[in-house]
Amino acid sequence: MDTSIRETFGGGEGAAKEGPIARGIERRTARVPSDIFLWGGVGSALAALGLMIAGKRAVGNFVGQWVPTILLLGIYNKIVKVAGHDRLEPDLH
Repeated sequence: MDTSIRETFGGGEGAAKEGPIARGIERRTARVPSDIFLWGGVGSALAALGLMIAGKRAVGNFVGQWVPTILLLGIYNKIVKVAGHDRLEPDLH
């Protein structure tokens, strides 16, 4: 069972092209290093912890909810770089 992500999700040569919004998002996020998302998630978690320790529980919960969103954006960024359609459309970089 040695299939690539592109084969599994239909990203071959005959696959549908991305729309202008997705292409624009990918063009911008492809330039961002993956570490930014990782450190952003860790920083948000630490900030949330600090806010909770400081007694600002509601704000700490709010900031703590950023963590999964930032990490998911990092996963999206990595998928676009590794197996995204930017390999089929090199004009993204």
